[in-house]
Amino acid sequence: MMLSVREIKKKDIGLVLDYWHNLTKGQLESMGADIKKLPSRQKMFEMLALDMALPFERKSSYALIWIANRHEVGHSNVNKIIYGKEAYMHLHLWQPEKRLQGTGTELVRMSLPYFFENLKLETLFCEPYALNPAPNKVLENVGFQFEKEYTTTPGYINFEQPVRRWKLTKERYRKLILQA
Repeated sequence: MMLSVREIKKKDIGLVLDYWHNLTKGQLESMGADIKKLPSRQKMFEMLALDMALPFERKSSYALIWIANRHEVGHSNVNKIIYGKEAYMHLHLWQPEKRLQGTGTELVRMSLPYFFENLKLETLFCEPYALNPAPNKVLENVGFQFEKEYTTTPGYINFEQPVRRWKLTKERYRKLILQA
């Protein structure tokens, strides 16, 4: 399978919106999201378009599109960005049939240079829902270090939940890149 990653383009926003707005309440809950907190398509479009236009130093979020065999299959984004310091990563493979095949692990690896280099990060965090095993396994496979499990409301579309906090430092990221 041919995999690649690129920055989101305006033409991709509809794909991201379709993903979020076509998920069922149960699917959203399985990833820790609350359907009642999901912004409207228009609001999400405006948020994504605004961040795309900002320089890296001013972005509140930064999104990448994941591609398999020339087809868009998912996205990863970071938010809670403190430029030059840290950000929090989110992982979304849109089609269930693409999951549990190692695709996510490889796409996350390919995303890391975008996040670390463009945002000048020292640390990249990810806090997936503790009851969602797939992203937790991906982070472990990539080489993130498990930090702790605790209960929080990790984002504005989430309900309070147990999360597993993973981190990847710039030093560890560079070692992983050299090994690849």
